[in-house]
Amino acid sequence: MALSRAGCCGAFWRLGPGPGSATGLSRARGLLEPRPARGAPRSVLAALASKVKRINGRYERFLERTFPRFYVLYATFTKGIQALFLEVKEIRKIKSKMAHQRLSVQQLPYREMERLRQFRRDVIKAIPIGIIAIPPFANFLVIVLMYFFPRQLLIRYFWTPNQQIEFLDAYDAIRRDLYPDVVKSLALAARSLPEPQLQKRLQELCAEVQRGSQPRVAELYAVRRLFSGSPLGLNKLQVSHVKALSQVLFLTPHLPAFFLRRRLRSHVLEIRHLDRAMLRLGLGQLSEEELKAACYLRGLNSTHLGMSECRAWLEQWLGLSCKLQASEASLLANSMVLLSLNYVRAKE
Repeated sequence: MALSRAGCCGAFWRLGPGPGSATGLSRARGLLEPRPARGAPRSVLAALASKVKRINGRYERFLERTFPRFYVLYATFTKGIQALFLEVKEIRKIKSKMAHQRLSVQQLPYREMERLRQFRRDVIKAIPIGIIAIPPFANFLVIVLMYFFPRQLLIRYFWTPNQQIEFLDAYDAIRRDLYPDVVKSLALAARSLPEPQLQKRLQELCAEVQRGSQPRVAELYAVRRLFSGSPLGLNKLQVSHVKALSQVLFLTPHLPAFFLRRRLRSHVLEIRHLDRAMLRLGLGQLSEEELKAACYLRGLNSTHLGMSECRAWLEQWLGLSCKLQASEASLLANSMVLLSLNYVRAKE
């Protein structure tokens, strides 16, 4: 009690007028009345976040010790959500930049252009699982489907490191099964070519590839005129040939012929724009992950190749791609098969 009185007197003394002054009393009351702290909500939120983080850390350690297999899935899902959230933020920045600077996709730097392309494919792949999850109580079905069919239903953010290699190999096995059909269709179409000399050159090229030889860029570039008109132009190719090329590029073949050709052309020209942006950036600026992803998109399974091999193959690819015109999209699509079909076999 004495301490509280002393504190009050000290407060009155600092205010100047004596305890009997009305001004002093009002100021003293203002000083002694409790005031809400402005930083209180922030400090409470910070303390709450810290506590949640500690609890979450204990829960993760418990899962890791008790259910190691489930922990791998849990950790992959958590990191995937974080990566996807950051990717959405980056995509929004790119879109905002395009709007403010009035840029088209083709004017973007390579990494931003590739980011937009990959994100669009991820969103398209996620649409079916989103539709399945719409009905009430369908979440449990979604979880079961995602557990048993991760390659078909989950996007890359939710694959474990082992699954990434396994699934890319699986997709490439499907793609490589179609490569012989593409070369066979190309050889059959070559028989109808009007120029005997170029016809013979293309037939020899197809025969060499079927025997396991690796074609040179100069050989492919020499026959480029054949792919601008009938029967090797993209609008003149046989439907079976177009379907095989679509599957090689991971495009659905279950569309009418008109839409198949249109989508294939759009996809091939998109890769051509990426190639030119990559050339402007320089292969030396790409990381190992970027090099492997670029090779895989263009037809080569790079999951088991080193940086030097990926860079050498991309240099060969860019040497052809960046010389071709938009009207030679058919040659570009077929070249993905011809240049990558026997590459790994030659390295073994």
